[in-house]
Amino acid sequence: MSASRRSGTTDELGPDEPERGGGPHGPDGADCPDGADCPDESGGSDLLAALLDGMDAALCAFDADGVVTHWNREAERILGWTVAEAVGRHGFAGWAVRSADAEEVQERLMSAMHAPGRQVHEFALVTKDGGRVLVRTQSAAVRGPDGKPAGVYCAFSEVHAQIDLERSIALSEALFEDASWGVVLVDADLRPAVVNGHAARALGIGRTSALGRPLGELLARGVEELESALTHVLAEGAPPAPAEMWVTVRGPEGERRRCWRSGFVRLASPLAEEPVPLGVGWLFLDVTEAKQGEQEASLLRFRSNQLHRAARAAAECEDPAEAATVHLDFALAGFADHALLDRLAGSPRAEGDESAPVRLVRLAASPAGAPGPSLLTGAAGLPLRYEEGHPALQCVERAGTVRADAGSVPAERARDWALARQWPEDAVHGLCAVLRSRGRTLGVVTFLRGGARSRFERSDAAYAEDVAARMGAALDLAEAVRPPRAGE
Repeated sequence: MSASRRSGTTDELGPDEPERGGGPHGPDGADCPDGADCPDESGGSDLLAALLDGMDAALCAFDADGVVTHWNREAERILGWTVAEAVGRHGFAGWAVRSADAEEVQERLMSAMHAPGRQVHEFALVTKDGGRVLVRTQSAAVRGPDGKPAGVYCAFSEVHAQIDLERSIALSEALFEDASWGVVLVDADLRPAVVNGHAARALGIGRTSALGRPLGELLARGVEELESALTHVLAEGAPPAPAEMWVTVRGPEGERRRCWRSGFVRLASPLAEEPVPLGVGWLFLDVTEAKQGEQEASLLRFRSNQLHRAARAAAECEDPAEAATVHLDFALAGFADHALLDRLAGSPRAEGDESAPVRLVRLAASPAGAPGPSLLTGAAGLPLRYEEGHPALQCVERAGTVRADAGSVPAERARDWALARQWPEDAVHGLCAVLRSRGRTLGVVTFLRGGARSRFERSDAAYAEDVAARMGAALDLAEAVRPPRAGE
């Protein structure tokens, strides 16, 4: 018996076939040494046996009479029947299937010998220990040298394993076609290898255009954080929870800042003995609107708490002017870097009153360069030297809020811009809110931000106006209770 026959496999179908070459001879007809296999026959048979035994699927084969000729290790693992117990049996009757099912199973398997292509069936087979296992089989005819059917081969696997495989394949296809979140496979060089439609739209680029390109070409900002996360996953594995990353995406309409809630999984080859990382699966969902809503709600709660705390603290001040600075200090926290409080020189200005030029006197200012409460100044009552068109003067003339920005200019020009308006030299964004009470303008409060902060938005203007209304009431009360000045 050949080596393949000994291991449960033969190089030709049929258990009683003569050895290749007509006997124990070499390819040229010479006798092989006693006790030794001929090189060609032994090598080919061993190779066939190794290939069949190394398959992930169970495999058996039948000759034209239905006798088992092949039985590999996976078939032995699933059913428990060894090669010696399986090879040479006639069909599955009496050992691998129930007697009641044997005839039907044999007919369906052998029918593949005269049918084109492959046939797929599901059978309940019997294991050596008496259990039953449902398998899915694929059977097809094996043809001899003359082209006529010589037998049938049958590959089978447990149904649940096949279903798991089909589900995995279906899941992969669905993720890359119909998923409502972005899916990107990143290779070990941190370059996209596969991109689904949702991810391509989020990146503002075609699915094929993104492949193989560095992430830095797809994202304007946030790429360092993303690459760091991918590198960590390659080295350590998936993180325990999703991560929220702010990125700036380049697109035809310009740059867009987005927040992506990202999950990562490390991909390893199932064929290697030791895990070999193939890359990272990156799944993300755009949560920009939700995060912005959360941030706005959190900011609104903080500012409401500040207004409440300021009102309680101001109520304990004996001097209404001091109460105004208390409101200023509470408003400054988390809102701006500097604050200036200017009151109108002389009498309050009624709406539409343009009889006299606008002159402002500094009443209080936050300390420059160091934290601390705002300091009351302007005891001398000297008007400020604001040039025409200054934002504070515009605020009084319009009786409304005015925003000012240095714009995207070099640091030296931004410094000159701030000093020309008599603001601290690090100011880049300004917001002036008018102080009004009882239908009259009393002054202006100016909030200033440095270059590290964003410009003032509409929501910031609304908050500043709310603070200014409280400060205006306090200054109006201060004017009402103060002693008359000389000449009044």
